[in-house]
This record gives sequence, C-alpha cells and structure tokens, in this order.
Amino acid sequence: MKNTNLQTLKEMTVLPEWIDHNGHMNVAYYVLVFDQSLDVLLEQIELTPEYREASGNTVYVLETHVSYLQEVKEGDALLISFRVVDCDEKRIHLFLEMHHKELGFLAATSEQMVLHIDTSGPRAHPMPKHIQDNLKTLQKSHSLTPSPNQLGAAIGIRRKIVS
Repeated sequence: MKNTNLQTLKEMTVLPEWIDHNGHMNVAYYVLVFDQSLDVLLEQIELTPEYREASGNTVYVLETHVSYLQEVKEGDALLISFRVVDCDEKRIHLFLEMHHKELGFLAATSEQMVLHIDTSGPRAHPMPKHIQDNLKTLQKSHSLTPSPNQLGAAIGIRRKIVS
C-alpha cells in the first residue's frame, strides 16, 4: 500500500505511446516519469531553472537504480513520492517511489545519486547554503519514516549454496 508519510511530487497518467509489445509501460518511460518528478523536487528545493541559468550551475544524475515491481498499463494514474536519503554540499541521494493511484500498489522505485555541477567545467560544485538547508530539512523529516526494502539493493543472481 502507498506510504502516506512521503510527499507526493507528481501525478501522471500512463500514455498510450508508453505501452510496449507486452501490453504494459515500457521501461524507458518509468525512467522518464522519475526524471520529470525529479524536476519537481528541484523546484521545491529552489534549484530552479532561473537559479541554474543565473549561476551556471545544474545537476547531473550520476547513478540510478530502477526496480520494476509491478506492471502498470495504459490509462493508469501514478503517484510519485520521494525521500532525501542523504545529502552533502555537492550530492543528493534520493529514493523515489511510483505507486498506482487507485490500487495503491508500489509499481517501481528509483534510487539516484545526483551531483551539483558548475557547467563551465563541468565539475562538482557546492550548492548554495539555502538549497543545502532545504535538503537537510527534507532529509531530517524523511529519516522518521522507515527505509524501503529496495534502498541500497544490489543487483545479482542469488544462488543456493550446495553443501
């Protein structure tokens, strides 16, 4: 069921052109939905397009791990929520969740490491204090919610040890 302790970033509906030959949303569009939700979060922490243009700074996603847990289909309404797992002056560790709006099930998750960049390099660059403070406030709030099972998950084939 949906974790109501996390803040919803974005609501989207699965579009017909997102459906693949298996009759459900193609993996590329899960990433698109998470990416568009990240844009909403950046606005909330004041890392806005205006800030990026004026400062010459932006963010790059360095790594992402998507877990596809349950399929969604054309017309399904989705809710994307997030948590700030950790942050420092240059990096943001995020965990996003995609829930089916009506049925409440967790459809997918995306764990991301985001880096604040000076585009003239490009090179890592500290975020302004007010943005760091916004992130720390969110991180503190989110730390009160139990961590999801997928957080920090490794990919690999599990094998039984034969003795």
